[in-house]
Amino acid sequence: MGHAGMAATAVRHLRAAGSPTAVEPLPRPVLRAVREDERPPVDPAEFRRVLGHFASGVTIVTALDDDGPAGFACQSFASLSLDPPLVAFMVARTSTTWPRIADAGTFCVNILGAEQGGLCRSFAVSGADKFAGVEWDPAPATGSPRLAGSPAWIDCTITAVHTGGDHLIVVGRVDSLGAVEDGDGNGDGGPLLFHRGRFGRFRS
Repeated sequence: MGHAGMAATAVRHLRAAGSPTAVEPLPRPVLRAVREDERPPVDPAEFRRVLGHFASGVTIVTALDDDGPAGFACQSFASLSLDPPLVAFMVARTSTTWPRIADAGTFCVNILGAEQGGLCRSFAVSGADKFAGVEWDPAPATGSPRLAGSPAWIDCTITAVHTGGDHLIVVGRVDSLGAVEDGDGNGDGGPLLFHRGRFGRFRS
């Protein structure tokens, strides 16, 4: 199934499930052959090396479908809009967790703290029982897993899915959210950061 086909399948499911969608077809780019005097495509290893200099926060995106809880580690997450409140995350088209999130039609973004690197690693492994021994409770609006110890969480309904090369861009409407206060025992060590292939922490 091609890029457009995967996005269209997700959108058809959301419409059938009664979830609002806001997918507008983008204009098709003008396609042409690359001339011999033009640069070849960027080397993937160099792309990763250079982009690795951009430090990002780390999250675990979770959902609850008929088979139980599902989730994956995600550093491609961002706030998108204040009015209406929207967030977005990017997921590889090859992800085995994404179809379950699409089936649920909802998700919760768990923002990780500096001490949760081990939790992140366990959710980055494909095929394992990622929730084994992990404490969670249902987020208030959607019931998606809200992981214990996370400094902040954002509970969302999927509103749009766009194609982006070998990834999908998933947009969610924020239905509920929250964060622990300093001194509550969670999040005191600051956020978990990812930079040049390693976890780190913020120091002011």
